[in-house]
Amino acid sequence: MTRLKVWLLASRPATLTAVVSPLLVGGALAVADRKANLLAWLAAFFGALLIQLGTNYANDVFDFEKGADTAERVGPMRAVQAGLVTPRQMRVAMILAFGLATLCGSYLVWLRGWPIVWIGVASILSGIAYTGGPFPLGYHGLGDIFVMLFFGFVATMGTYFVMTGTVSVASALWSIPVGATCTAILVVNNLRDMDTDAKVGKKTLAVRFGATFVRVEYTLLLAVAYFSPILVPLAVLRFWPHLWVDAGTHGQFMIPRFIACALLSGFIVLTRTLWRTRDPAVLNPLLGKTALYHLWYGLVISAGLVLQSRLSH
Repeated sequence: MTRLKVWLLASRPATLTAVVSPLLVGGALAVADRKANLLAWLAAFFGALLIQLGTNYANDVFDFEKGADTAERVGPMRAVQAGLVTPRQMRVAMILAFGLATLCGSYLVWLRGWPIVWIGVASILSGIAYTGGPFPLGYHGLGDIFVMLFFGFVATMGTYFVMTGTVSVASALWSIPVGATCTAILVVNNLRDMDTDAKVGKKTLAVRFGATFVRVEYTLLLAVAYFSPILVPLAVLRFWPHLWVDAGTHGQFMIPRFIACALLSGFIVLTRTLWRTRDPAVLNPLLGKTALYHLWYGLVISAGLVLQSRLSH
């Protein structure tokens, strides 16, 4: 295997798409509000991608050192566990990825000030602390909250902020379904690895509460995403009517049925598959399909926001 292929494998390319959806939705909301800054979006995109890359490298080395990645695990090969990369090399790659992310963030700090510093520092530290440090989040059942927070609220609202210099009710509300679809990816991962995680004391929600619990969690997460195209505009209209036009949310209200139809088949197929099996050989492709659904969700929502905002003005 070539070195390039080894590092591509270690980057976990299927998971890198997780950062795309929140950036698409946050950017689409800014475009709908006619406040878009393309250069800021690009800096945020590459910065977020590099933070995700650094987090993946951190997970590879720390999971190996904690004994979570062994030959018993059924899933994509891990570079350090497989002996393709040394722990030291993986740590260097992790630091390099986070360092390049910091360079991208420097422009955003210059553009939007100190809030970006705190967002960037929190994101990097959390990426390391997910599997590393004295209290690894993923080993204490906090991974789901971490994903919801950083891939939902921080990424979506942060993208809107760097592009506009402000925050909005719409970006906060859309952060919920975007974070939910991303968290669903982790749920499949944790169900697949439940038995091997239990052996090393990695107390994910699947280990703590069992397969039925996380199946219900997965169904609820996708249900939140499925119904949000209808519920989010209604919430803004009901509780913040004065923001209906200002937040760009008026455009969302005209397309909920179209979006719901586009998402329905995926919602049904994915949830049905998860409820029918615990076979890792089936859960592996389901994880990839859930990641694809997360990406598809961001694309559909973003396209709908931009298109309808154009029709509404």
